[in-house]
Amino acid sequence: MSNRITIDPITRIEGHLRIDFEVEGGKVSKAWSSAQMWRGIEKILQGRDPRDAWVFAQRFCGVCTTVHAISSIRSLENALNVEVPLNAQLVRNIIIAQHSVQDHIVHFYHLSALDWVDIVSALSADPKKTAQLAQSISNWPGNSETEFRAVKEKLTAFVQTGRLGIFGSGYWGHPAMKLPPEANLMAAAHYLKALDYQKKAAAAVAILGGKNPHIQNLCLGGVATAINMDNEAAINMERIALLRQLMTETRDFVKEVLFNDVVTIGSLYKDWFSYGRGVDNYLAVPEFPLDSKMTKFDMSGGIIHGGDLKNFRKLTTHTDEALIKGITESTAHAWYKDDKPKHPFEGVTEPEYTDFNPDGKYTWCKAPRLDGRPVQVGPVAQILASYAAGDKEVKALVDAVCSKLGISVNALQSTMGRHVTRAIRSVIMAEKSLKYLDMLVENYGKGDTVYANHTELPKGEYQGVGFHEAPRGTLSHWMVIEDKKLKNYQAVVPSTWNAGPRDENGAAGPYEASIQGNPVADAHKPLEVIRTVHSFDPCIACAVHSIDPEGKEITNVRVR
Repeated sequence: MSNRITIDPITRIEGHLRIDFEVEGGKVSKAWSSAQMWRGIEKILQGRDPRDAWVFAQRFCGVCTTVHAISSIRSLENALNVEVPLNAQLVRNIIIAQHSVQDHIVHFYHLSALDWVDIVSALSADPKKTAQLAQSISNWPGNSETEFRAVKEKLTAFVQTGRLGIFGSGYWGHPAMKLPPEANLMAAAHYLKALDYQKKAAAAVAILGGKNPHIQNLCLGGVATAINMDNEAAINMERIALLRQLMTETRDFVKEVLFNDVVTIGSLYKDWFSYGRGVDNYLAVPEFPLDSKMTKFDMSGGIIHGGDLKNFRKLTTHTDEALIKGITESTAHAWYKDDKPKHPFEGVTEPEYTDFNPDGKYTWCKAPRLDGRPVQVGPVAQILASYAAGDKEVKALVDAVCSKLGISVNALQSTMGRHVTRAIRSVIMAEKSLKYLDMLVENYGKGDTVYANHTELPKGEYQGVGFHEAPRGTLSHWMVIEDKKLKNYQAVVPSTWNAGPRDENGAAGPYEASIQGNPVADAHKPLEVIRTVHSFDPCIACAVHSIDPEGKEITNVRVR
């Protein structure tokens, strides 16, 4: 007999995601992904001035606000065929890259590391041996015996008070935990340091964006970020120097600490390169435009089918006709009226809630499809697309990591592979941040001081789509404009692609498919399932309860 287990909610951050799954013979046999909150901002945007949409759209999420602003303003610019000056593109690129750095630091250390790191085990670690381990991995100056001893003392003080503070609840001692005490202490120390470094990346975004979260510097045709090296109220040399300092510090942390921690943990959990593949159709759009017309991009995009890099179609623009026409959203198992799949331009967001029904409707999340197929988005998709496209920087990092871990590129399509590709992406984002800052200074020095093209809103009916390769994957905002007002607005977000339910043909989404086949050693402590879901980086918060096939609760536990 199978056990039905419900994890609701599941992760350590904002949102409401419920995961149900059945276990047979110690493995997951079937799963359901259920978003438990209706978004509804699409309805709020109808009838509003499209130039204001990007401000509202940031409220789609309380975490990844910047990405919705970028995608929304690109949608309007696409609809009106507006060019964006190079300076504005570079400012946006820096914001995009630094937001990614901040997001990736937070995801690994604060949202998923404790799935692999046993905090209680760290209490028995030798700080001297921990320093030797850390120094053998990287030259980062924070890896001292003094630092690790201080962290151990802090953790011990938590325990002596009867509380572990931010580490207060978890599956400590779970048989799936494999790291030795010194590795656990090293990771715990870096967890605490990461709190400071993610803040530095967030500060860089705020300098250019006016504030963070919810940047304030975008406008139709560019940015409102004044650039004037001789003006104290603008982005001048002093602020350029501060940006460079912040971004250099976060780059060094990402390269010397985060990247090496992920590779080290991956080497000790190599079996997790065999779990969590699930949907192996991938989509990534090109990112970081380097011209005003968005015809040249610094990072490749593409579509991969069946996990085969030879079955790859490169995307070179955001106006790829086949891509735009091929996207639909199914509501066959979502709490909305009208079950027929629709293109986002014709999308309807009319709620119709019923109880959770595993054989019927069970989520607020729609099921996006590309040419009728489920698709996985995120770092695996972008890194594999860039690798297949021949990106030298990506290929060098991927080949080096795979060689060090003794795995194939194909093994990156897995639970641990999502962490490794996200670490690779972190390094790339950190390097590109500084690259675009240098380009901005150089371009301004050539006499190009334009950072926005003023554009009036014309009469008539228009529609546009804004694509963006966000930290969690491909994001797109779709708008239809009529008489200078928004007639329709839809957002197809990364977590919709990945967390979506089955479609009308019964095809599972990436979360659901990736969990199937995962081992579950203890139904009361389903750490293995949590690991795979967290590897996608869903923006959700967490606790767990279990029920038997008749719906009766077995036990109630909390996960942090």
